[in-house]
Amino acid sequence: MKIDILTLFPDMFSGPFATSMLKKAQDNGLVEISIHDLRNWATDKHKTVDGRPYGGGAGMILRVDIIDRALKTLKSKIINRKSKIILLSAKGKTFNQERAQEFSKLDNLILIAGHYEGVDERVAEHLVDEEISIGDYILTGGEIPAMVIVDAVVRLIPGVLNPNSLIDESYSSLKTRNLKIKNYTEYPQYTRPEKYHGWKVPEVLLSGNHKEIENWRREKSVNKIGKLFKLKNAQ
Repeated sequence: MKIDILTLFPDMFSGPFATSMLKKAQDNGLVEISIHDLRNWATDKHKTVDGRPYGGGAGMILRVDIIDRALKTLKSKIINRKSKIILLSAKGKTFNQERAQEFSKLDNLILIAGHYEGVDERVAEHLVDEEISIGDYILTGGEIPAMVIVDAVVRLIPGVLNPNSLIDESYSSLKTRNLKIKNYTEYPQYTRPEKYHGWKVPEVLLSGNHKEIENWRREKSVNKIGKLFKLKNAQ
């Protein structure tokens, strides 16, 4: 998989992408992550990429012509058709595990990290496939959201993690008793010591009864989304 990120602050990505699973995935050739400074596509000596908003208002807006040139360069290197261009935007659809799984199946993903007051609306209207938000709050720019999406997507690429680590994972779909429940959260987990400051590991986990342990884990998983499963079974 190839991931390209357009940003005004490429140095922000050096730390997160140079450690842990993201580094291993790159070292093993499972993903290629390229960070591109948007100013490389500016045409004046000052490397200007923004302008004042028409109609007045505070802040500066990233220019459509600069982003268009950058995207044309990146798209010219894409051979496979399974690709998406995403603008990180506060008004975009909220990113979730289902989208992470969808994106992990792509061959190419281009992320545009907005900054300053915003991005010329013509970018969203004509140049990208969709806008994505990581939550209902405002950050200083799209760099951190881009990191979040890359982390969530890369770990799902086959070979990055042990496949067993993705079984019964939070925010995936749980199939049990002929019901499919989406976006459940994973059951609580414990390890040694068995007792600490009077806090005990649940007895069922020490019982050795695998069926009872499995039932307990399923129940605890679903309880975190309003006991939906338990209520349905009671009907």
